[in-house]
Amino acid sequence: MTDLGVSEVTEWYRNKTVFITGGTGFMGKVLVEKLLRACPVRRIYLLMRPKRGVDVNQRLDDMFNFKAPPDSSLSSVAGFNTNNTLLFDKIKESQPEVIQKVFAVKGDITMEGLGLSDEDEARLANEVHIVFHAAATINFTEPMRVAVNMNMLGTKRVVSLAQKMTNLQSLVHVSTAYSNCHLPEVYEELYPAPIDPARLIQLTEWLDDKLLESLTPHLLAPRPNTYTYTKALAEHLLVNDGGRLPISIIRPSIVCGSWREPVPGWVDNLFAFTGLLVGMGKGVLRSLYIKPGITLDFIPVDVPINLMIVSAWNTAAGKYKSVYKLVQALFY
Repeated sequence: MTDLGVSEVTEWYRNKTVFITGGTGFMGKVLVEKLLRACPVRRIYLLMRPKRGVDVNQRLDDMFNFKAPPDSSLSSVAGFNTNNTLLFDKIKESQPEVIQKVFAVKGDITMEGLGLSDEDEARLANEVHIVFHAAATINFTEPMRVAVNMNMLGTKRVVSLAQKMTNLQSLVHVSTAYSNCHLPEVYEELYPAPIDPARLIQLTEWLDDKLLESLTPHLLAPRPNTYTYTKALAEHLLVNDGGRLPISIIRPSIVCGSWREPVPGWVDNLFAFTGLLVGMGKGVLRSLYIKPGITLDFIPVDVPINLMIVSAWNTAAGKYKSVYKLVQALFY
């Protein structure tokens, strides 16, 4: 996809309104940048919550203008562009007016009704054509109750809102290539749920913290953590609750710094691959204990972002392929 190039995908996005959850996260920011730079959308709504006393409009402004301290760990990683301003510099220089298309909507993925006001819910229901659901907790050690609320109930709440959208043409859900990591081979299909998602939600509502914590290892097996477990179940909630909604599921592997867009090597966090590089570069991490034969599968962030954008069009065009897996073996 080229910048504002003439293509079916570009034309399909013309004058469309987009709603994004997780838009202030690593992948979310790259998605916003690419949509603004390459797709002539009418408007982008980002679900955001006030944070540390900063309201959503100020957070949105910070997202476009924040500069990382030059002496921060991220800034010192050779080969990585970690300044948020760099992410949006390209569009600021070539088409600065498009930033005015982005609006913050006050809400919270962990709250009933996404924490939206009646006015904002009505606006989204009437205007939105495309939903990108990328909000999630990626903490592997997250307590079951928190992971269920964020990854599963959050998805359920997004689906509930999507069902009210009168102009909805596509809903793209970001899952993970590791949602079925206990299987030796994983294909682009929905696998049987380890438990009825509704049953697990009930357990988190009924059980106290101590009992739920003691039960968690038995629920997880053979998956390694609450992240992969709840992301797998979120896929089922999406399909079960979504009914006839135009849905697609994206399963990227471990997402790392950008390959080409908008600048090579852009990253804004110390998670996963970046954290390993920082540790090794600083001399703190000199060896890793790993199981032989296991591959750390990384994918540059701009690759799944492009897939998300195209899969939304693909679904709306009736070319139904509901699950997309994106790993190194498919990329190289």
